[in-house]
Amino acid sequence: MYKIRMDKIDGLFEKLCERYDLFLPVGDSYKKYEKGDKPGEKTNTVRSPKDFFFPQTEDIMKFRTEGKKTELTDIRVGKDDFIIFGARACDTKSFDILDRVFLSPPADTYYKDKREHGVIISAACSRPSETCFCKTYGIDPAEPGGDISAWTVNGTLYLQPNTEKGRAVTDAASGLLSEADGNEVEEEKERIKKILDRLPLRDLTTDGFGAGKTKELFDKKEWERLSEMCLGCGTCTFVCPTCQCYDIKDCKTNKGVLRYRCWDSCMYSDFTKMSAGQPRHTRKERFRQRFMHKLVYFPENNDGEFGCVGCGRCLVSCPVSMNIVKVMKTLGGKNDA
Repeated sequence: MYKIRMDKIDGLFEKLCERYDLFLPVGDSYKKYEKGDKPGEKTNTVRSPKDFFFPQTEDIMKFRTEGKKTELTDIRVGKDDFIIFGARACDTKSFDILDRVFLSPPADTYYKDKREHGVIISAACSRPSETCFCKTYGIDPAEPGGDISAWTVNGTLYLQPNTEKGRAVTDAASGLLSEADGNEVEEEKERIKKILDRLPLRDLTTDGFGAGKTKELFDKKEWERLSEMCLGCGTCTFVCPTCQCYDIKDCKTNKGVLRYRCWDSCMYSDFTKMSAGQPRHTRKERFRQRFMHKLVYFPENNDGEFGCVGCGRCLVSCPVSMNIVKVMKTLGGKNDA
């Protein structure tokens, strides 16, 4: 384990920028480091760091046709190594969930390339929010994981490299870091765990959900009441770090056709709409699809892994306060939602 005083952090960031593109959580989102920038103290950014690997919009290829001939152009460019500094444990876990989708054969090469070049420095949550429920999914915000785990205690940043990519980062900054025994970090972990035990959602459980629960939950009458409140705006899907739905579109230009993909939402009435129509006609069906996917379908196909990390973004962002917590409490038998 290594340490550096926070008043020396600019020197560390500038050193890392000699080799990496560095991104920090500043305000509501991540931005490329500029001299003097400091990582924000919010528990979570409004926009998750999912964008670094699965951007909201992404060009895929260009092509043009002349008669019966089609010319394809691969427009991908080489990716520089980059660091995401300050991702929380929930977001770090979300990358593992996205990996299961985009790296399963056949791997999505656009996503894979970014993952190979990205380094995650994950920061412990010194002040978990009242909307956090990561513990429900076995995530420990005191043990943030990533390529490097980081803790800030009494004006000192502690860094624990966990992977080869993480060790390459600490080696690059070795002249600025000093060895640490980690005693203060252990005390910080205990302090964070005491906060978790006092959070409003500390008792939220996945009991009643998971693989094999489709038949039991699909026709529950509670879906009708829950979905009546939903506006179908899709805000929850756009702030979610684990949602992975996208659409592919072609845009005609004077130089041919540009194909790109962009995030989509299962909450929209035209999602997966085909010539035969929309497979889920009502808002109830679309609402049910979203939460059944995260709580039943995804674990069914991914060794019991749920499709939610308890980051709380949807709780904060939903304009009518309808979210996965209310669904879990209602269908799980706790009707105080």
